[in-house]
Amino acid sequence: MRTMRAVEIAQPGGPEVLRLTERPVPVPGVGEVLIRVAASGINRPDILQRTGRYPPPHGASDLPGLEVSGTLVEGDCSTENPFGLKAGDEVCALVSGGGYAEYVAVPMGQCLPVPKGLSLIDAAGIPETFFTVWSNVFDRARLGHGEGGEHESLLVQGGSSGIGVAAIQIAHTLGHPVFVTAGSEEKCRACEALGARAIQYKTEDFVERVRVFTGGRGVDVILDMVAGDYVPRELDALAEGGRLVVIAVQGGAVATVELPKLMRRRLTITGSTLRPRPVAFKTAIARKLREVVWPLIEAGRVRPVIFEVLPAAEAARAHSLLESGAHIGKILLRW
Repeated sequence: MRTMRAVEIAQPGGPEVLRLTERPVPVPGVGEVLIRVAASGINRPDILQRTGRYPPPHGASDLPGLEVSGTLVEGDCSTENPFGLKAGDEVCALVSGGGYAEYVAVPMGQCLPVPKGLSLIDAAGIPETFFTVWSNVFDRARLGHGEGGEHESLLVQGGSSGIGVAAIQIAHTLGHPVFVTAGSEEKCRACEALGARAIQYKTEDFVERVRVFTGGRGVDVILDMVAGDYVPRELDALAEGGRLVVIAVQGGAVATVELPKLMRRRLTITGSTLRPRPVAFKTAIARKLREVVWPLIEAGRVRPVIFEVLPAAEAARAHSLLESGAHIGKILLRW
């Protein structure tokens, strides 16, 4: 039996419960391929899983990790292979778990070729954030296809996060005004360098600043990772016909909403999770990314923003760094 190094969660708890171990190399099933992992992305759902608040979906690996880059080694390349991938190709992939390991089995439809001009390591910073942004901002909230017309605007709560820097670049490059909140002047300047207008939420009222930026109209779409008491204020920041998409609840899981305000101004509140969605759903997102976003990456107009790459054995330090909020962009583990 072949074995591999992996990082497992010994028990629910702090970063210290992450430990390097040995596991059997997974065997890819029908429609799956095996990837020899070069790097794994770190994401907030990994922290939730580590603390016991986000169990993996049925059938997924108990190992954390939702995105990887590496080399396709073997598996079923004959079905649902939209990009013509084969053994030996460098790929990046969205996974439902098991990304913190030297090998991972992945549905073929969730694998994408590493964009030309991008390093194999940096490509690990793409899948989870880019899939999430496309699914929520462009599919669910339909940025550019609402009442505001083709140049609708976007507000991202937490612009310096991995999801934030991806959303800024994709939306800005596609012609949409982008506004973000961030917690320090350094983070605000970093977001502005990517194409956003930044609001320092600790010293500025984001509702008031959005109204100034938009001439009193408000924004068309808000991508929210805070929720809680932000929600009623976000409704005030939306333009008529605006859409609020909630993808995390770092500020609280309960919000109070004035329903007549939604009715009068034709507002929409929605949200989603990506991890438990079926392979066909994720494959459809992969196709759109390859069609629309990959050319932007290969042209140098969009890129994953990598804050730090750490050895896989330092997964606990990577989690501590992410929880500290000191990062701008993505944190990766290198195998």
